[in-house]
Amino acid sequence: MSSADVSLVVDFLNTLDVEDDTDVLTHAAGWRDWTRQRGLEAGPVSLARSARAALRAAVGDTLDAAPLTVPVEIELDAGGPKLVAREAVAAVMSAAARLVVLGQWPRVKICPADDCRWAFYDESRNRSRTWCSMQVCGNREKARSWRQRQS
Repeated sequence: MSSADVSLVVDFLNTLDVEDDTDVLTHAAGWRDWTRQRGLEAGPVSLARSARAALRAAVGDTLDAAPLTVPVEIELDAGGPKLVAREAVAAVMSAAARLVVLGQWPRVKICPADDCRWAFYDESRNRSRTWCSMQVCGNREKARSWRQRQS
């Protein structure tokens, strides 16, 4: 597993921050800044929005998203085939495809807390992690459940 792939996919999914009510993809300038920080070529922000919605839906977010096709090139050399992406959305999709091939895609999850919805990578041995943070979201949910049982 490549931690760079995990990082790129999770960072892309988290360009939408439900808790802080911010969205990097609201304006093209935010998208360009995000891609520049990662050394990637921006491409159209509308494609980035569609790709993020499709990926978030694929990992269990409640967003409705249309299926999406993103062109990615395959380069073949003496080292074997590799996905080549020239722009950011293609790079994210290439990273996601590598996670799928390696069987790591089910570890990319969305926090179920309605006021959070943060994407994270489940590093637990048995892949059972539910919350982005047990100290924050998990604790809030346990407290809510306890209050409901008490009333």
